[in-house]
Amino acid sequence: MPQIRIALAQVNPTVGALEANADLVVRMTKHAAAQHAHLVAFPEMMLTGYPVEDLALRASFVDESRAALEKLAVRLDAEGLGATAVVVGYLGRDDATARQHQLGRPKGSPQNAVAVLYGGRVVARQAKYHLPNYGVFDEARYFVPGNHLGVFRLHGIDVALAVCEDIWQDGGPVSVAREARAGLLLVVNGSPYERNKDDTRLDLARRRAAAAQATLAYVNMVGGQDELVFDGDSLVVRPDGELLARAPQFEEGCMVVDLQLPDAVAAAPGPWGMTQERVAGFAVHRTTLTTAPLPAYTPDPGALAPRLSDLAEVYAAIVTGLRDYVRKNGFSSVVIALSGGIDSALVAAVAVDALGAENVHGVSMPSKYSSEHSKSDAQDMAERTGLRFRTIPIEPMVRAFLDNLELTGLAEENLQARVRGMTLMGLSNQEGHLVLATGNKTELAVGYSTIYGDAVGGYAPIKDVPKTLTWELARWRNAAAAERNETPPIPQGSIDKPPSAELRPGQLDSDSLPDYPLLDDILYRHLELDLDAGELQAAGFDADLVAKVLRMVDTAEYKRRQYPPGPKITMRNFGRDRRVPITSAWRETPRTTPAPAAAAAPAESPVEGPAETPATAPVEGPAETQPAAPAEAGPTAPAEAQPAAPAEAQPGPSAAGSPPTPVEPQPTADPEPAERELPPPPPPH
Repeated sequence: MPQIRIALAQVNPTVGALEANADLVVRMTKHAAAQHAHLVAFPEMMLTGYPVEDLALRASFVDESRAALEKLAVRLDAEGLGATAVVVGYLGRDDATARQHQLGRPKGSPQNAVAVLYGGRVVARQAKYHLPNYGVFDEARYFVPGNHLGVFRLHGIDVALAVCEDIWQDGGPVSVAREARAGLLLVVNGSPYERNKDDTRLDLARRRAAAAQATLAYVNMVGGQDELVFDGDSLVVRPDGELLARAPQFEEGCMVVDLQLPDAVAAAPGPWGMTQERVAGFAVHRTTLTTAPLPAYTPDPGALAPRLSDLAEVYAAIVTGLRDYVRKNGFSSVVIALSGGIDSALVAAVAVDALGAENVHGVSMPSKYSSEHSKSDAQDMAERTGLRFRTIPIEPMVRAFLDNLELTGLAEENLQARVRGMTLMGLSNQEGHLVLATGNKTELAVGYSTIYGDAVGGYAPIKDVPKTLTWELARWRNAAAAERNETPPIPQGSIDKPPSAELRPGQLDSDSLPDYPLLDDILYRHLELDLDAGELQAAGFDADLVAKVLRMVDTAEYKRRQYPPGPKITMRNFGRDRRVPITSAWRETPRTTPAPAAAAAPAESPVEGPAETPATAPVEGPAETQPAAPAEAGPTAPAEAQPAAPAEAQPGPSAAGSPPTPVEPQPTADPEPAERELPPPPPPH
């Protein structure tokens, strides 16, 4: 059987950076050719970066993408790479419908396309057929679908092409790859990370390879793009399911694999020719590059990269997302409010790993309520990691406000968080740092934050991390450091102490919220599995507790809309993954008990102050020890006035696997309710 050496270029493009992305293609093709690769494949929409969102609707951007593709083909040939076939994703256009204005069709008919470059020419093009329109994906808004399967012949082997979603959905071009007699199914991808998706991805690749009776090569991008993180994990599987090669997760690189594949037997045009036919009722476009098989050579065995543990890959995703958000947006440093609590400590550890300690600025901002252990834990965090550290007491600034504005109770507590937020933003403006918000997913879910206080920032690294998972990640990071004989970065005191906002004497998060393991269990089932109040009660949760938690979730939507972006790591993050109205009178209540009066009331104006009790209202104010921060927010009383219109919306991706089993309970945790069998999560992209 013919042999071929393929290279899967697992790289990190930047959205909109067409020249830089083309340079990356040339550089990686040179690297692959130096290893005697005959075919190099790059990820989905490599030239433009992915996802481009509404940039796809700008004719000028589409024109530049198509021109960049043509220039790239010429450049590769000019640099001695014309004999290496290069498969690259780009933003294309359906010229047949581009000038036809039709309601519901994206303006200009842009397409998510892939091309084959060879001998200085663009020799074949194909557009994505299945356009995902779920989770974080809106591709039906941006693109028109393709209508054919492309097959090109290279060194006596027929290679069929597919783009990401084309293998996740039944039907379409992949469904006729077997009848088209392809020997290799090459899939280019921009598939975002979420927990356990790597297992789902491998199972899917095996099924599609078996159905096509062809070896399947899957190349995925790496890197961060706003709220999405791409984990690489490129792989090659045989039709019998054998995994031949697998690339590392969250690392750029070029995986070279030697394959022995069936002879091309289908009728095909001569070299440089193209024909069209219908196979099993679907259009197939065939192109021939070369027909003669390569001389036999000794193949190198494929490499199987070690797999990361569940916690290691979550941590790597957060580090990758932060590093690329900072780098791709032109920042070089970040500033964090260090409170001494678990959330700010975890964010600081992530930032140091992503950017280097010299580029991380920690600020302790103690108030008169800050405990000594919180202040010392913040200092200890800085000493352990080597990050830049300063202390700015906020009491004089708070007093200046109170001397001129009479505030008491919750308003006074939230003032502390807002002074911290203003301090961080002032440092950002003065010194050029990106402010990192340190709130976690649990706090965002129930509104346990102070808007314009601890919620300020440009990026929120643990925005999609449930509170219980923050403890797990902190313990994992410290254990990983100990295994390498390094200093664990996170003080044990930050991990062990009960979380508190420290906005009043003796305050604890548990004053206002259920114990975190119990709360996270309810939130996971409600937010990610879509269980309603009645189903949660049937699963064993207390009806009053369910009503309270769901009420808090519903009335906190306006805060979440104004929160900074952060990397998606769960099946459903806050942003485009979950879209609910801000203004809504609907309230979830258990089906078997009467709805509480407060739960039945419309939501048009949850007011700050005594209008709602903490049992039913989202709470306001930082969520854990705040000697230093608008970092972690948590409350004490009802929510603040809700705006009548949305602020900015946010993004994030699609489904896969199940999240971690509810984390090991903290010492104060209530016993968890008996579990019933849960519905399976939706399929991932």
